[in-house]
Amino acid sequence: MKIAFVVNDVATEQSYYTTTRLAMAASNAGHETWLMGMGDFGYEPDGSLRARARAGASKRYRSHERYLEDVQLPETEQQVELHTFDVVMLRADPADDSGAAWANNASVAFGDLMSSCGVLVVNDPTTLAKALSKAYFQHFPESVRPRTLISRDQPRISEFVDELGGKAVLKPLQGSGGSGVFMVNRKERPNLNQIIETLSKDGYVVAQEYLPQAKDGDVRMFVMNGEPLEVGGAVAAFRRTRGGGEDFRSNMSAGGKAVAVDVTDEMRGLVEAVRPKLVADGMFLVGLDIVGDKLMEVNVFSPGGLGSCLSLYDVDFAPAIIRSLERKITMRSHYGPQLDNISLATL
Repeated sequence: MKIAFVVNDVATEQSYYTTTRLAMAASNAGHETWLMGMGDFGYEPDGSLRARARAGASKRYRSHERYLEDVQLPETEQQVELHTFDVVMLRADPADDSGAAWANNASVAFGDLMSSCGVLVVNDPTTLAKALSKAYFQHFPESVRPRTLISRDQPRISEFVDELGGKAVLKPLQGSGGSGVFMVNRKERPNLNQIIETLSKDGYVVAQEYLPQAKDGDVRMFVMNGEPLEVGGAVAAFRRTRGGGEDFRSNMSAGGKAVAVDVTDEMRGLVEAVRPKLVADGMFLVGLDIVGDKLMEVNVFSPGGLGSCLSLYDVDFAPAIIRSLERKITMRSHYGPQLDNISLATL
């Protein structure tokens, strides 16, 4: 299998990233494995697609650090023909390029072109284009979502906060990683209007009910092909606790810590509720962020945390993800174009 992983920039990748773990697992499984950045694509006048890409050596690696060192060597860069790949996994994080509008659309745009050439692209790029906005989240069942308002109307947002009892979470419609997220409480935060004004300068504001269980952090659960990612009875899930102090966010990028979690029937029920939408949209691998019995966010671009799962449970989930991709390529060899990209992505 010839596989590529699209990242923000190969030069800035880190050894502990989930993408590095996936790429090394693919390489160690004997697959031809490449990394390319969102700015490395090219559409040629003859209609062909190319990219600057880098690969490690043809050997088994035991260290993610050593693997990434080899990949990032400048002399490994080559021009590759994208139609020759079996699988391309889009793993760029829009939050890392929030200041570059072109970058947020590049990987999904070229992903769409690649899928039209017969390459399996996961997650499905047509759906990822819609998911660039947090409004995508509102398409999931209302029963699993916290009460939410999306608006730029300052009086209406303020009124909604009152409807929620004066306590709410405010965040920008675009972005991720905990950036620009505020918890407001009228008794403690009299500058509500200032926060709304600041957020609305860059677009729409998402106002969401604050769930008391959030004080214990949230649960990140990996879902593959619409099911919890499970290996040997262990589920790829962990609780992200708050970073401490006044910061209520539990994002790892905001200082959150990972601790082991027991996956409850309630959590599995939530996955079952969102499974039809994930499968229909070709969402091969996603990260669900769960608080209590509510789904706070669906990370469809670059869910991270496989390293935390390995540390907590001594289980490497990356090879199982690569094996699932291998099965999909086998299916395509049998059925050819009868299985379109969005269907094959979650089979």
